[in-house]
Amino acid sequence: MFTIEHEFDATVVTLVDDGDAPLREDVIISAFADCVTVTQIDPRTDMPVVVTLSMEQLRDLSHALDLPEGAYRLRKDE
Repeated sequence: MFTIEHEFDATVVTLVDDGDAPLREDVIISAFADCVTVTQIDPRTDMPVVVTLSMEQLRDLSHALDLPEGAYRLRKDE
């Protein structure tokens, strides 16, 4: 299950783990104009862990999901 919310400065997608146990904490993805953050509560510390991706890293990730194992460099026009 997931939700999508449009806020003033970001689009926020929340991924809810509703699969088989053991269940994981929700993942919150916030898309801003210049970066994307991925946040999840660490159940050991009960503190949020935030990863920030630049738009270039996000582009590379989207391409990487469809490629076989290896090292790649995308051209500027991709």
